[in-house]
Amino acid sequence: MNKKVIEKIEKLRTKIRYHDRKYYVENKPEITDYEYDQLLKGLQELEGDYPQLITPDSPTQRVSGEPISGFTSVEHRIPMLSIENTYSEGELREFDSRIRRMLKGVGEIEYVVELKIDGVAITLWYENGVFIRGSTRGDGLKGDDVTTNLRTVKDIPLRFLCADDKKVPPVMEIRGEIYLPNKEFQRLNQEREEAGETQFANPRNAAAGSLKLLDPHITAKRPLHLFAYAFGYYEDGMFKSHIECLEIIKDFGLPVDPHYKLCSDIDEVISYCNSWEDKRNDLEYQVDGMVVKVNSLEVHDKLGSTSKAPRWAMSYKYHPEEATTKIESIKVQVGKTGTLTPVAELTPVQLSGTTVSRATLHNFDEIERKDIRIGDYVAVQKAGEIIPQVVKVIKKRRTGNEKLFHLPGRCPVCKDDVFKEEVYLKCYNPLCTAQAKRRIMYFVSRNAMDIEGFGPALIEQLVDKNIIEDYADIYSLRFDDLVSLDRMGEKSAQNLLNAIEESKDRDLHRLICALGIQNIGTHAAEVLSKHFDTLDKLMKASVEELEEIYEIGNIMAKSIVKFFSNNQIKKVIDKLKTKGVNLKVIHKGTKTVSNIAGKSFVITGTLNGYTRKEIEDIVKNLGGKVSSSVSGKTDFLIVGESPGSKLELAKRLGTTILSKKEFEDLIKKNVSSPCKNIM
Repeated sequence: MNKKVIEKIEKLRTKIRYHDRKYYVENKPEITDYEYDQLLKGLQELEGDYPQLITPDSPTQRVSGEPISGFTSVEHRIPMLSIENTYSEGELREFDSRIRRMLKGVGEIEYVVELKIDGVAITLWYENGVFIRGSTRGDGLKGDDVTTNLRTVKDIPLRFLCADDKKVPPVMEIRGEIYLPNKEFQRLNQEREEAGETQFANPRNAAAGSLKLLDPHITAKRPLHLFAYAFGYYEDGMFKSHIECLEIIKDFGLPVDPHYKLCSDIDEVISYCNSWEDKRNDLEYQVDGMVVKVNSLEVHDKLGSTSKAPRWAMSYKYHPEEATTKIESIKVQVGKTGTLTPVAELTPVQLSGTTVSRATLHNFDEIERKDIRIGDYVAVQKAGEIIPQVVKVIKKRRTGNEKLFHLPGRCPVCKDDVFKEEVYLKCYNPLCTAQAKRRIMYFVSRNAMDIEGFGPALIEQLVDKNIIEDYADIYSLRFDDLVSLDRMGEKSAQNLLNAIEESKDRDLHRLICALGIQNIGTHAAEVLSKHFDTLDKLMKASVEELEEIYEIGNIMAKSIVKFFSNNQIKKVIDKLKTKGVNLKVIHKGTKTVSNIAGKSFVITGTLNGYTRKEIEDIVKNLGGKVSSSVSGKTDFLIVGESPGSKLELAKRLGTTILSKKEFEDLIKKNVSSPCKNIM
């Protein structure tokens, strides 16, 4: 074997691991995403030529090629015990007093206080610094082996990175919390709603569901993160304090929540806990309390544990903001893919600064499990400070006049039969008007066919008056159809017809997305359009052929085949063809250069002459990326009229700020054609 090849591969791996740490752990990237991608591509090409040199800890091995058949059970070498909880300052002081009694008059005790991340507890097993296995907490004695999915989490190094060249123990178990940031939780739920799937109740639920997916390609698309917080089992290690362990964990290359504090006594502990009760809402992730741990590991050993919890730690939890209100009725909504979702109509009540009058009940099994009845008084919370949900029924307030909710046997909109699919009820009638309205709404939305002026009120009228029954009928609308509607003048009608005509020339990936195939969002649509340059080819693809495409798993493949096998859908697509809607990939031939490729852009305010989607397309066509929020990784903020808070943050971070003219000048430098033509 060529020694230079081996050295080149190892050098690339070391460099990539270094930049992984700078980006994912320290949040201080030193190179652009484009440059990073080139490093990874170079390693992939070398390993492709020399597959015998591929190792499990190579950065290319984060996502396995095949879905997981199931999860095996893993026994924890040291049990993953739960931590005793309290909501009381008095019980925290009693915790301190109990430790002193057990240690017989010891002096002051140092504590380490950490934020209690509301995520999923996991354990990571390393041998000689290489990640071998990861599992969930399970029942504390055994958990599920989720190694394949944990390898997709970029925060988790596949090999330790020791900045101070510390001796790595031959076996080291590190424990931590997998979580989903709030903004990613919102994005994921929006995607699920668009795909006709039930939304996750909270970020922790979303993180747990993502870890238990059988297709690691789907897990990889969900930006899970890790905060490590302790050692479990280890060999040949000499550690004296918990604070030392946290520092060593960081040195090994794993992220640790930065807000931990060493406190000299219980008064300082309580003060620090109280200081975070309001501040925690400003974080990008969910925190439901603080964890208090004795700092000395020698004291840990002396205090030991009960069968359920360690005696040297306690969790101080914050009371969740909760409101009591009455369920006036339970309505059933029908999603664009036919999923029936129960929603509680509430007597309006103030919660977390907003008026709440509706709350999700998730699914019909949840109603039965919580014994929810119409007329019940219930406790309502906001999941992830976002989605109101019914937490529990206040049964002591029942009068006997409450009514049981009966499972619907028919769709509340089209009256067709409904069928149970796992815990959900579904209407399979593609001509159901509720589905039609939501499908049309999605079809015309910004990320799909982007037909400006086609709002919900207009769709309601068009469907209710039987002018259209599916999204293909949009292209048969006439001027007279539109001017007869409420609040639709002649000029508005003509503008809408122009927008409809313009949408016929959208690229194929926009149409694939707009069709509303279950489990297929904007990114998956782009992936599919790269492999099938016409809609006809995609419609003929088999499950096996689709599964061969990177990022398209078995569930997605089955959804696609099922969708296109529906005769009603085929008729709708035939109508799209007849009306001249583009069904092919449009090859733009745009020139891409390095000073745009890989750069991150954020948009704030309104740029006259451009829709936000047009700006995003311009940037993406030149190899750039568009993000929704400003961070230290943002290269450019494009500023229009009436900018939001993103501008002030960008100024503080030193982000390059572009006006409309500066943005156009930048683009013109990177393409040989005028700015507008690149769309």
